[in-house]
Amino acid sequence: MRIAVTADPFIPVPPINYGGIERIIHFLVEGLAKNGHDVILVAHKDSDVNVELIKYPYAENGTIGHLKNIMAVNQLGTWKPDVIHSFSRLAYLLPFLMTNIPKLMSYQREPTISQIQKALKFARKNTLSFTGCSDYISKQISPYAPSHTVYNGVDLSIYNFNSKVNDDAPLVFLGRIEPLKGTHNAVKVALATNKKLIIAGNIPNEHQGYFDKEVKPYLSEKIKYIGPVNDQQKNELLGNASAFLMPIEWNEPFGIVMAEALACGTPVIGYPKGAVLEVVEHGVNGYLANDFNELCEYVNNYSKILREKARESAEKRFSSNKIVNDYINIYHSLLNT
Repeated sequence: MRIAVTADPFIPVPPINYGGIERIIHFLVEGLAKNGHDVILVAHKDSDVNVELIKYPYAENGTIGHLKNIMAVNQLGTWKPDVIHSFSRLAYLLPFLMTNIPKLMSYQREPTISQIQKALKFARKNTLSFTGCSDYISKQISPYAPSHTVYNGVDLSIYNFNSKVNDDAPLVFLGRIEPLKGTHNAVKVALATNKKLIIAGNIPNEHQGYFDKEVKPYLSEKIKYIGPVNDQQKNELLGNASAFLMPIEWNEPFGIVMAEALACGTPVIGYPKGAVLEVVEHGVNGYLANDFNELCEYVNNYSKILREKARESAEKRFSSNKIVNDYINIYHSLLNT
């Protein structure tokens, strides 16, 4: 097959630090090429991939920039793809909505149903389908359009399985430092259980005040903030953790870092919101806590989770090979519709 993939224009593929979706796109295009498919990617100009690349002219928001980027995507017409797979904006598919080319739009965040309905009105019948990175996302779309669940995943070769950690191994929180991600809840758990905690991730400018108020005052020898981490640092951090905390305060669309933790053999302990309910198999690869007291209880019992089972769940459900094959199967089904 000739498969065109589009990314958002803001972050290179692969990313250096932050950029979970860009990691998915990277192993997808590389995996498709290894499976013998012809692949082209539309992405940030600094992307480094072993497939043909069309570079977006703009990497920032704004009407002019979006129009220029749509024209960049329009170049795919001369490449004559069999399938177009978008991880970018639905609007960027505009040049191809009325064509016979099957189009697959993948949502890694909350879908905007009004936009989906609008696109379906313009699209040629039976040529526009969708995926969600969890059942939580895809089930929001399925009442309006064909929708499949394809979980996010990880390249297991990047993450080393660690079968055993020290008794004083720290808890880890890794993600954007903001209220919805529950960084402050991770701090409270560490204080309540007297556990070490390492916090890693970027602080968005708009949440610097939150960090200064809810996190910074509690930093100490036992609770540390180390900033953003790259893949190598992440592998070491997650692999040497007693447990990974997901004390979120929103419906998480997926949370790739959960799959990364499981790949290292590290159990995931969090609140049952959004896709956390789908990723965490309670008592097998982690725990689902209904309230703060349960969260602390499960943190104290992290060692009851076999790290081998955590790694096994990553291999069966969230490996890059599985995700690539899932998408290939969808492409074939679209072409046979």
